[in-house]
Amino acid sequence: METEELLTQGAEARVYIGKFNDEKCIIKERFTKKYRHPDLDTQITKQRIKAENSAITRCLAAGVLAPKVLQVNYNSKKIYMQYFEKAITCKEFIKKIVSSESTAEAETKLSDLCASVGIVLSKIHSNNIIHGDLTTSNILVNPKVEDFCDYELILIDFGLSQYSTSPEDKGVDLYVLERALLSTHSQQPKLFESILSSYQKQMQDSQAVISRFQEVRRRGRKRNMVG
Repeated sequence: METEELLTQGAEARVYIGKFNDEKCIIKERFTKKYRHPDLDTQITKQRIKAENSAITRCLAAGVLAPKVLQVNYNSKKIYMQYFEKAITCKEFIKKIVSSESTAEAETKLSDLCASVGIVLSKIHSNNIIHGDLTTSNILVNPKVEDFCDYELILIDFGLSQYSTSPEDKGVDLYVLERALLSTHSQQPKLFESILSSYQKQMQDSQAVISRFQEVRRRGRKRNMVG
């Protein structure tokens, strides 16, 4: 189970491509935060690894694709997970569509993608799973055929996930996604609108969540105005 290649490093963890039982896998390693007391750091890290593992298990049970957990090692602070070799991020997929398709074709493909994202989000929220960091970098597009004409969506990076029945937490999840889309895909301002439309169609009792989302959005805009 030796690590081979560093993929990314964030504020909380390093992600590698490695091997598990001679098969390629993703290894997520949480690193020590030196500003925390060692005992507290160990406790927090263990809790977050457990939460991530639980969120993935709940997603799979809800019919939402996520990397299967192959092994958890609390001593080394590592999670070994399924690797989707042909998948690209939703962020890359959107850029690919916009750059390679005619305007009409791009709009159709983006609309289909947004509908699929909305369905996935409605499933996790219906099962009280809060992702915590919804961005187009944390959704993978896994092709069923080589040209991506047919694909499946996979949620990744549950490091900030939690279990919650609160409409407020679900509303915050949606707000995080909206902000990420406006920041990363500013040339496609209708993406979130399309995702939200699909979400509302699929999500039972979505009104409470949408109401809280709108309130969170108002608070966010007010903070931005005040500075």
